[in-house]
Amino acid sequence: MAEPEKQFALEHDSEKKDGSEKKDGTSSPESTSVADAGSVINEKALLRKLDYKLLPPVTILYLMSFLDRSNVGNARIEGLTEDVNMTGNQYLTGLTVYFIGYVLFEVPCNVILKRTTPRFWLPTLTIVWGIIATLMGIVQNYSGFLASRFFLGVAESGLFPGVVFYLSMWYKRNEQHYRVALFFSAASLAGAFGGILAWGIAHMRGVGGLNGWRWIFILEGILTVLIAVPAYFWVYNYPNTAEFLTPEERAFIHERLKRDSDATHDEKFSWSNVLRAAKDPKVWLYGLGFHTMSLPLYTLSLFLPSIIKDLGYTAAQAQLMTVPPYAIATILTVVVAIFSERTHRRAPFIMGASATAMVGYIILISQHRPGVSYFGTILAAAGIYPATAIVLAWPANNVSAQTKRATANAMQISIGNLGAVLGTQLYRTETSPRYFLGHSFALGYLAANIVVVSILWRVLKKENEKREIVRREQGLGLLADIGDAEGDFDGDEDPRWIFQL
Repeated sequence: MAEPEKQFALEHDSEKKDGSEKKDGTSSPESTSVADAGSVINEKALLRKLDYKLLPPVTILYLMSFLDRSNVGNARIEGLTEDVNMTGNQYLTGLTVYFIGYVLFEVPCNVILKRTTPRFWLPTLTIVWGIIATLMGIVQNYSGFLASRFFLGVAESGLFPGVVFYLSMWYKRNEQHYRVALFFSAASLAGAFGGILAWGIAHMRGVGGLNGWRWIFILEGILTVLIAVPAYFWVYNYPNTAEFLTPEERAFIHERLKRDSDATHDEKFSWSNVLRAAKDPKVWLYGLGFHTMSLPLYTLSLFLPSIIKDLGYTAAQAQLMTVPPYAIATILTVVVAIFSERTHRRAPFIMGASATAMVGYIILISQHRPGVSYFGTILAAAGIYPATAIVLAWPANNVSAQTKRATANAMQISIGNLGAVLGTQLYRTETSPRYFLGHSFALGYLAANIVVVSILWRVLKKENEKREIVRREQGLGLLADIGDAEGDFDGDEDPRWIFQL
């Protein structure tokens, strides 16, 4: 990123390509020079403007998404299973059904996003799942619970991969990770926010003749719908049509992106690029990277109230005690993202965060004292959320060709959430209060994550080394030339494309 005082002129770009390129594939500030005449743009101020305009709406939508999917854990300890006459295993099946709907519709949803617009598609999805979440508060039997969970998963499936693709059309590659991490921090914030809300709403027990858990679904679902309506005006599309940009700012964004990625290319939807994503082994490794995180991520978010309650606390105490682990996770997600962006490294931070979460699960497995076990949940959350944020941002940094990237983002979430499907069956009532089976699986998955990420790190590093040799032998330009090579640029398979590690 440029220094605060560094400014750029836009018209008649002199395009000084001095060959400067960092080892991680990002252009140096000098490689983004522009011409000597025209309007003056302060890059840092423009980035702040983009952050203020783009991040709040999508972050709030994702906060509501995670709140509406995970509040079932809060509802459970307020009487959901008893009122709907569900056994513990039937409840787990309901959690599994959500992720089946989520996995099946992620790729189609991102295809629809590519063929429509973010301003239409993202708020529409939010209204649909908000209505479904509200209706969960009036289910009377197990069949209704299963149906509502399945369609909730279908409706929510398009938001996260859609927003990751959306941000990749606005920010340079090395800037995207920090923004995705800020966006994803809404997941842990939803956990903290949800615990406080559930504690307060549960006191409405008896109002309107309804139990407290029903009001949790009804009020939070209605809130989602109310937030989604203004999102039709709050979410912007892409830089070339965004109303809040001046013509000079729009031109500057185009100029800085065309040197760094394919975001400025006028790419039409292509099924061949969908297939290119499916055939790329690296895309499957990104998927496995999230797969090995999704099991601990979703089991923690769905079962944390039950885990804490079974340590010997009351339901009300458990609702409030979910707040500190999520609050700490939110802070660390942002802090780790900042260091990852500044060092231009992904893999080491993922592996370090996963190792931290492993310590938490080792404590949960080995200790039975409530205070010590509760500290284990804090460590687990403190590692899981930062690692997941970086894992999810990785393909947005490294996959090029817009349709391929949109498909890769959706594939990553689909492959990843298969881990959540398994995880929802592990925390059975007969294994409480220690939940050895669930905690052991989470520990094993985190260890597998470190292995998968180390393999992907090595694969990307080797690929960069091979491409450096090819560029030297063929006399090819560096990354700064890509924006002027639309016609012959071959996406992330082009030797001029450098993978971020």
